Amino acid sequence: MSLARADAEALDATDPLARFRDEFELPKGLIYLDGNSLGPPPKAVAARLADVVGGEWGRDLIRSWNLNGWMDAPLRTGGKIAALIGAAPHEVAVADSTTVNLFKLAAGALSLRPGRKVLLTPADNFPTDVYALEGLAGMVPGLELRIAEPERLVEAIDEATAAVVLTHVHYKTSLRWDLSEVTAAAHAKGALALWDLSHSVGALAVDLSLAKADLAVGCGYKYLNGGPGAPAFLFVAERHQAQIRSPLTGWMGHAEPFAFEGHYRPAPDIRAQVSGTPSVLGLAALEAGLDLQLQADPAQVEAKGLALAELFISLVEQRCAGHGLALLGPRESTRRGLHVSYAHPDGYALVQALIARGVIGDFRAPDVARFGFSPLYLSHAQVWDAVEILRDILETRAFDRADYRQRAAVT
Repeated sequence: MSLARADAEALDATDPLARFRDEFELPKGLIYLDGNSLGPPPKAVAARLADVVGGEWGRDLIRSWNLNGWMDAPLRTGGKIAALIGAAPHEVAVADSTTVNLFKLAAGALSLRPGRKVLLTPADNFPTDVYALEGLAGMVPGLELRIAEPERLVEAIDEATAAVVLTHVHYKTSLRWDLSEVTAAAHAKGALALWDLSHSVGALAVDLSLAKADLAVGCGYKYLNGGPGAPAFLFVAERHQAQIRSPLTGWMGHAEPFAFEGHYRPAPDIRAQVSGTPSVLGLAALEAGLDLQLQADPAQVEAKGLALAELFISLVEQRCAGHGLALLGPRESTRRGLHVSYAHPDGYALVQALIARGVIGDFRAPDVARFGFSPLYLSHAQVWDAVEILRDILETRAFDRADYRQRAAVT
């Protein structure tokens, strides 16, 4: 059945999340389909940062570590993220970047499984995750980084595997792994599961406790709208916290940082994973985004995001057929995250033409146009309009311009 714009408008009229759009700074007329890469700023962020800079930093200066809760920010903010991923507040901390946290927890997994010398990851995992694991393998004698084809990942888990390391929602295809099934398969072989939730947190109703997950990491600048380079987070299940060892033993992970002891003595809990001085400004921006995100029901967020993605796919099938677009990943909504990717021979130029028309997505090599559907600020009518613009660009070949083929540093 063909869908009209009026049908999309009718869906928007009953959208329980529609009120959140006014909470974001977004240029009028722009259709932003790249929140899966960088979320837009919530309106509350500017005022919060001004208060931190002018009041807490400018007025209270170093006293703010005690007066204004700077010292507690990694755990306080982590506790808010915990509510979005089905974890207990004391199981999550905010620190460093996703890559650094993945390195720390992969090394930590080895400390929890002494004698095991294999880290297992799928061949199509997000490249930086693989790079971090390669770096770790180059430093630990005898450690094997085993790369498996995705369809053979589970059967590749064996008694030598210390941990399975994979991204819950694939960055390109949007394929969603089953958290519970893969974690159970790892546990059946005595291995741990380390999840990258960067394309899940704030988008899907994740439940790490239900899945009996061991370890997880994720970023703060996609669906959590924490700003470019926002601090990342890490999760360590309570049952592992006393035994896990971080390879980055900084003073903020010490049991008593201000005792200034001559040798490292790890904190007995999640604090041991916080290595250095917290990024106060980054944490403040992230926390403002989290406070907004926590006002939304995670089940409604996931349901709307999947509905937006499904609407986009259906409209592309109806209105853009025959123009060389090939959907990547599974067609079923229950097996996807909240972004949709299409391979196209002129994928990069196509994305540039869309951006010029006010529809912002992004490109992933070698030929993938990628579009994200963040539920808090996107409407069904905007999705309809985006596909209409895409159809026009494809039919008129408006993407076929030399300047649209000049690759920028960031794609």
